[in-house]
Amino acid sequence: MLVVVAIIGLIAAISYPSAAAGIESARLISATDSVAVFLNGAVNRVERRQQPIELTISPRENRLTMYSNEPGFTRELKMPDGIAIEAILPAVQEDAEDARRLLLLPGATVPGIGIQLGNRRGLHRIVRLDPMTGFPRVESVTKE
Repeated sequence: MLVVVAIIGLIAAISYPSAAAGIESARLISATDSVAVFLNGAVNRVERRQQPIELTISPRENRLTMYSNEPGFTRELKMPDGIAIEAILPAVQEDAEDARRLLLLPGATVPGIGIQLGNRRGLHRIVRLDPMTGFPRVESVTKE
């Protein structure tokens, strides 16, 4: 019985790092998909309701917020534990740590921004708003 328990413990100890890495990777993928859906929702709201939207991206607070002039309309997306907003692209010197505010206007071009997310294991993904189509796309980042 002691040998069986020792073997099970050894197998669990060996497989734990790869299982944890898989969970962290899935969490990052889920967070980037959530950011893409959030950005797509902002663009859709601007075009369908013909209302301007203020989009605030705050790396310090690790969240995205959407405001409208419609009374009571506010949407917020908080990043899950272990996932951080690392950068807002293109980088602007003045707001490296502060929140960046974008104004989305009906009939106007969508700003070509990117939001880089990362996890504790060093994996990174970028969600970019395409200024031509207005749709977000997700890119994997490989560090060399």
